[in-house]
Amino acid sequence: MGRGQAVGVQNIVEDKVRVVIAEDSVLLREGLTRLLTDRGHDVVAGVGDAEALIKTITEFAAQGTLPDVVVADVRMPPTHTDEGVRAAVLLRQRHPGLGVLVLSQYVEEQYATELLAGSSRGVGYLLKDRVAEVREFVDAVVRVAQGGTALDPEVVAQLLGRSRKQDVLVGLTPREREVLGLMAEGRTNSAIARQLVVSDGAVEKHVSNIFLKLGLSPSDGDHRRVLAVLTYLNS
Repeated sequence: MGRGQAVGVQNIVEDKVRVVIAEDSVLLREGLTRLLTDRGHDVVAGVGDAEALIKTITEFAAQGTLPDVVVADVRMPPTHTDEGVRAAVLLRQRHPGLGVLVLSQYVEEQYATELLAGSSRGVGYLLKDRVAEVREFVDAVVRVAQGGTALDPEVVAQLLGRSRKQDVLVGLTPREREVLGLMAEGRTNSAIARQLVVSDGAVEKHVSNIFLKLGLSPSDGDHRRVLAVLTYLNS
């Protein structure tokens, strides 16, 4: 976590969020805690298994002090298969306002799809390697806590690949598919424009075309961005 510590000793962030971390590796759990607290966020609990995670969130909810976001490993004790993501899905059902960001060693398409199949707000799926990109990881935590979405580029690539095979995106141009992929990662229009080296206006036009072609009616902007991704995931 050397990089995290180097970047972390900065001013307290304005958008401070309350985080619960669920990770059975004590070293990684403590590392994530240090990384987030160094950047001004409040890690209110750290647990090592899915049962403890559900119990902790239930207790916070009973006290009326529900955290903003849970950061959870997909695989946790006792079987180290899908306990983490199952707990995440359950918590999203019980507490729709709770952000959930799951971490995985590699892309598990079934789990990513299941996590995204419910409410389209406040959800993220990142590979653990992304934690090394400290600024991106912390930004993802905050974005999910605030009701946004954060999908790892590798997750997006796989899901987009599956969707192309199913011809779900047949009506989109290659550039619109590229923009949709970046939207799924949680990037803003300005960030997409910088990534593609085009104007903000060009990105706005692509986004509007995507909404139109996917049959998404005008609504809350951020919500519709996530629905654009869910449209082909659930087709």
